[in-house]
Amino acid sequence: MNFNKLFPILFLFVGIFCFSQQDTLELKSFDDIPKSKLKKDEFGNEYYYDEAQKAKIYTINGEQVIVLDELVLRANPHFNNQLDRNFYFFLNKKLNRVYPLFVHALQQYRDIQSESANMKGSEKTKYIKNRQNILAGEYEKQLRELTTSEGQVFAKLMNRATGKTVFEIIKELRGGWSAFWWNVKGNIADVSLKTPYDPHKYREDLFIESLLQSNWNLGYLQPYPGADSFKVKKK
Repeated sequence: MNFNKLFPILFLFVGIFCFSQQDTLELKSFDDIPKSKLKKDEFGNEYYYDEAQKAKIYTINGEQVIVLDELVLRANPHFNNQLDRNFYFFLNKKLNRVYPLFVHALQQYRDIQSESANMKGSEKTKYIKNRQNILAGEYEKQLRELTTSEGQVFAKLMNRATGKTVFEIIKELRGGWSAFWWNVKGNIADVSLKTPYDPHKYREDLFIESLLQSNWNLGYLQPYPGADSFKVKKK
């Protein structure tokens, strides 16, 4: 089967898709791609695989063609009224502000877990304390500047990614007493550090899940490593 025969169909599809999503999809020029990064498909056609967009990028007859691995289409959740709809888009603004900070915090947490896995006793305690001091200097100001709603979104994202509430993460890294006081501070600001992320139980979480999928699908946000491992399970 010759790939060139598929060109008209692929070009039509990609043309329509790029026209409708031109603000979210970036095309890489073959002139900017090192030969060492090019691959060949089963038909012998050279392409570049873009990890961020999960797509193969070809050049055929001087034109660039993008073949997406998957395009996920999701409908917005049902809105009960205009207030409901406004809250959905309000959450979208908060999600987009918090997301970069969340991705950095998640990576730092995973690094700490990995690097301290084989440590014990005082060595582990000292290592974690040193890392916390570094992270405090880097992130404390940003975390303090979060609004209550942004803090709640941040906490829910961490639970989605790790399977642990922020309270459990703090307890794991700093001990039960510290976690207790962090939870008290969170409750004062109307941010619950113990409430799990559950799109079936909490409407806010249903909105967040819908917004995550939509932003990832349109390319406004990039999925964090392991994002697709989360499964919404109805209890």
